[in-house]
Amino acid sequence: MNKKPIQRALIVGATSGIGKETALQLLQKGWILGLAGRREENLKELQQLAPERIHIRAIDICQEDATDRLLKLIEEMGGIDLYLHCSGIGHQNYQLTPEIELRTLETNGTGFVRMVTAAFRYFAQQKGGHLAVISSIAGTKGLGAAPAYSATKRFQNTYIDALEQLAHIQKLPIRFTDIRPGFVATGLLNDGKHYPMLMHTEKVARHIVCALEKKKRIVVIDWRYRILVALWRLIPPFFWKRLPVRN
Repeated sequence: MNKKPIQRALIVGATSGIGKETALQLLQKGWILGLAGRREENLKELQQLAPERIHIRAIDICQEDATDRLLKLIEEMGGIDLYLHCSGIGHQNYQLTPEIELRTLETNGTGFVRMVTAAFRYFAQQKGGHLAVISSIAGTKGLGAAPAYSATKRFQNTYIDALEQLAHIQKLPIRFTDIRPGFVATGLLNDGKHYPMLMHTEKVARHIVCALEKKKRIVVIDWRYRILVALWRLIPPFFWKRLPVRN
């Protein structure tokens, strides 16, 4: 009987929320993990769960040394099969406070590109791999409550589309997964506002792990949001701008 090969996943944005819960579920399935994020103390707590199978590295994706630190973590792990990008921020910003919009752009745009392209180049050198990102249903339409967030999520969707085409042009066997959750009960939504159809991280992580195992291309979580997204896409711009979409 053939023994199932050990799989290695590197998760950026693993200190809390979706990234942390997905890491815990992959750990239960026997994966070797590389966990990265800004809060090193949170990473150390996770490492104590299985020191022999969890490697950690403090990484701020907005810093220029982030890719160097990423590659060092990959080397320490002995290579990776999966890169999962969970790092991101989002805020409602009705007043269009410049600091909020620009920080969101830097994290979800520049930081995203910095890390995802590093993972792509690594998999190109290794002649294969699985590159997955957590984006959002917010990329479906421009949400007036969160302009930078919805725009950067659309950017992420398109960027992954482009990388998939690039991999095909270069004949690289890299698989891509774009995971688009709805509202999830994480620190991003810890602002005292009401969010409809709020999902728990455990449930969302189960969907994510299933999608990763099946190497699905695009996943909207969950079925209620799949219906919502389908309806959103049917709304013409003339009517969309008149909708009081909040929270």
